[in-house]
Amino acid sequence: MPGLIERTARLRLKNTRRVLHAAGFLLWGGCAMAAVSPGPALTLDQALQTAFAGNPELAAAGWEIGIAAGERQQAGLVPNPQVSWEAEDTRRESRTTTVTLSQPIELGGKRGARIDVASRAQDAAGIELERKRLGLRADVIQAYTAVQTAQQRLQLSRQSQALAEHGLRVAQGRIGAGKSSPVEGTRAEVQLSQVRLELSRAERDRANAWQQLAQVMGAPLPEAAEVPAAAAALPAVPPSSRLLGRLNETAELRLAALQIDQREASLGLEKAQRIPDLTVSVGSQYSETERERVNVVGLSLPIPLFNRNQGNVLAAARRADQARDLRNATELRLRTEVQTALEQWQTANGEAQAFDRNILPAAQRAVDSATRGFEMGKFAFLDVLDAQRTLIDARTQYVQAVADASDARVRIERIFGDLGALAASR
Repeated sequence: MPGLIERTARLRLKNTRRVLHAAGFLLWGGCAMAAVSPGPALTLDQALQTAFAGNPELAAAGWEIGIAAGERQQAGLVPNPQVSWEAEDTRRESRTTTVTLSQPIELGGKRGARIDVASRAQDAAGIELERKRLGLRADVIQAYTAVQTAQQRLQLSRQSQALAEHGLRVAQGRIGAGKSSPVEGTRAEVQLSQVRLELSRAERDRANAWQQLAQVMGAPLPEAAEVPAAAAALPAVPPSSRLLGRLNETAELRLAALQIDQREASLGLEKAQRIPDLTVSVGSQYSETERERVNVVGLSLPIPLFNRNQGNVLAAARRADQARDLRNATELRLRTEVQTALEQWQTANGEAQAFDRNILPAAQRAVDSATRGFEMGKFAFLDVLDAQRTLIDARTQYVQAVADASDARVRIERIFGDLGALAASR
């Protein structure tokens, strides 16, 4: 009987080492076990194409191009002529009738100023659409990486559950052999219950991440879809000097600079409005009494005595000043965001590398040693639980560091666009 117990213990120890060695191999290879996809894999390029084709907010922003084109066309039109009919005396035999055709003539360059304002608005609509596309691209990437992170956390939660279940089996084996107290079995059961709760939360977070991705894409996702696991190698952080040197090329800063031109053009239009328009009239007058028709020619010009459009000129000038300050504020905000995101990216990369190279392997070795020591009666089960919790926490922190690095990269690409294409255009 003692020999049977000893052989059983050796078999359990051998199985334990196999399980823990497999878990360590998965951690070293990227801290995520690639599960068999239960459905079609959704790539990032497919998600972006679907979003660009079906996102309603981007589609609505695209109509601004046509709206601006219509306003530009309207700005170039000249005023319509006006026809009028007038009768003097209501008696037919003594009535005098006049038919007049009047044409307003714009003075002071009003039509050119309107065209300038509309052209600036047309350019702004194009840049705004570009900015919307960059924002949507960043939203899709952020939602996509959130799904990847949720899938990775779910896989790690399943690994943690398998680890806790194995620990419970080891504890129950020692309890059955009379080598451990039943309290250790209770502790193992509590640990397993906590891990199962984490697994339930991971499943819920994964479902929420998929819903968020579907909302951003503007299209329903196929059932049981999966996304490929993120690459194990984290992208390098670009130098801040290169990014800040190209800040003026960003869509947001170009739009802010163009808004200054828009306000300047609006100021020119308001100044042109101070000059009154001339109205030229030609017509014909017929007198029933004298049986005679005469031609009528007239000129009309308002006298800018009280209203010289001075209030609108002042308001337009202040809007131009406001646009300059807003442009400077936008540049300052973008510089701060870029520097903050680069620092977060660099820090997260360092943390992820530290976990992958040092902390996770050390935590795995601690679990191996504690489990072997417990099976041999050298350690208490509290040591095993502590090592398991340390490994689980290390896995969670590693995944969070990778997520922080991805979030920082998305924040940079929201401003500059695809960093890969930006580096290739140097």
